[in-house]
Amino acid sequence: MKVMHRGVVMSKRGMVCSAHPLSSWVGADVLNKGGNAMDATIAMALATGVVLPDMCGLGGDAFMLYYEGKTGKVYAINGSGGAPANATREYFVSNGYKRIPGTGMLSTTVPGAVGVYFKSLSLFGSMEFKDLASYAIKYAEEGIPVSQKVHRHMRIELEKLRAFQSTAKIFLKNGEPYKPGEILKNPDYANSLKTICKQGEDSFYKGELAHKILDYSKSHGGLYEASDFAAYKPVLCEPIKTEYRGYTVYQTPPVSQGVIVLEELNILEGYDLKSIGADCADSIHLMVESKKLAFADRIKYFGDPDFVKNPIKGVLSKEYADALRKRIDINNANFKNLDVCPYDYDGDTTSMVAVDKWGNAVSFIHSISASFGCGEVIEGTGILLNNRAGTGFNLTKGHPNCIAPGKKTMHTLNTWLITKNGKLKWVGNTPGGDNQPQWNMQLIVNLIDFEMNVQEAVEAPKWIDVQSTNPLDGWDGKTELRIESRISEEVINELKKKGHKVVLLEPYGASGASQVIEVNDDGVMFGGSDPRADGCAIGI
Repeated sequence: MKVMHRGVVMSKRGMVCSAHPLSSWVGADVLNKGGNAMDATIAMALATGVVLPDMCGLGGDAFMLYYEGKTGKVYAINGSGGAPANATREYFVSNGYKRIPGTGMLSTTVPGAVGVYFKSLSLFGSMEFKDLASYAIKYAEEGIPVSQKVHRHMRIELEKLRAFQSTAKIFLKNGEPYKPGEILKNPDYANSLKTICKQGEDSFYKGELAHKILDYSKSHGGLYEASDFAAYKPVLCEPIKTEYRGYTVYQTPPVSQGVIVLEELNILEGYDLKSIGADCADSIHLMVESKKLAFADRIKYFGDPDFVKNPIKGVLSKEYADALRKRIDINNANFKNLDVCPYDYDGDTTSMVAVDKWGNAVSFIHSISASFGCGEVIEGTGILLNNRAGTGFNLTKGHPNCIAPGKKTMHTLNTWLITKNGKLKWVGNTPGGDNQPQWNMQLIVNLIDFEMNVQEAVEAPKWIDVQSTNPLDGWDGKTELRIESRISEEVINELKKKGHKVVLLEPYGASGASQVIEVNDDGVMFGGSDPRADGCAIGI
């Protein structure tokens, strides 16, 4: 059953898509004023730090891909921060921790997003940071209506928000979640943005804001030192890529988990999915089994390139995909010898895409990791810090993601774009923690194999394959296939016969907020935005 709720947005002069309408409006306004795709993206990113404070902001990380319209070259930026110099495995073990805390100052890594905003603009932007930040400053000062989704996260994370006084006074109203439509203001956050506008990124990593973060950390049990912030730099790097049915698919390299999306596609390339058809038991089964194999490799092999040798070339070879494909049985789900994801993580993130009239394109994603990050707002700044250490690192000696000073955890954030013969075809992404590589793979298959338009592709029924038991309670090796109930009963029964433990979700209950823009040979742009979120595509 296919239910369409939105039409495809079209434009010739520029387009943006994001998970919040106020953010999309900001991006469109920047394009309309003559800004390019990078200008629009950074303005949207700054705005989402205010309108989606549960998901992102100055205290988080960021990754991006940039397509240069004039040359067809693709660039990647890794904006994740490392663990503090004092964050050793021995520190946590000797203090009785069995895992790194998920909240509080011990759960944080150095925030990388601010560095990415400035590096991206210096390399590819055309406008000043202060002009792009003006929208977010206005939203923070005047206040924004709390959305249904932010309200829901306030309700879910109520105890976390109540646990920290500096957080509760901003994100709770008389100790309770803001109701949808009530106005949330964060004047301290506006002032922090103004400080960065005046003093540049150094204010965050070496100056006034850095001192406030360090002072707060020291008085609240954190491990930060001034050198942790002063040493941070985002990394401009080569994207990774693979060929899929005549298209070149680009992804962000490790520590981003983008390699998993490419590995999944390499495995799937050996099957004629188009002939099998969309929303069929066999096509879903093949995608799920490919996902399991790729995720097992993420856990075994990938981590911070400065600490771990990442076997990208081998894992992304077509020969390796051929070998993995032999492990897939079209009739039976495999649960043997698969360390699918013992550190399963369902994150809260937001992402956006933009294309301008010059053909430049950006796929951008940023996050404070879990909803409301570590839970702690740095007093007097309005800035929520991430809890990336608590969600990404572990204490398993010898593991690629065992915590170490300065080390960056393998990251759920990833972005993608696709070209054909060097020309941009699609640019897209989605939030969703460990669901990201699953949904990105499904979206790309919808676009290429099933030839859906961009809105059909993001609205198509989604599934996620997750552990059936909590890893902390001892994983039983099985996974659940959670799938939206728009899939037919016949297909559900076929999947069960193959051995999948199927759990039905609401018709659009898989969550996520996929965004995608297509560009045709005439330069016309087509925007698709996920109805599971509040956002939209806007063309100018």
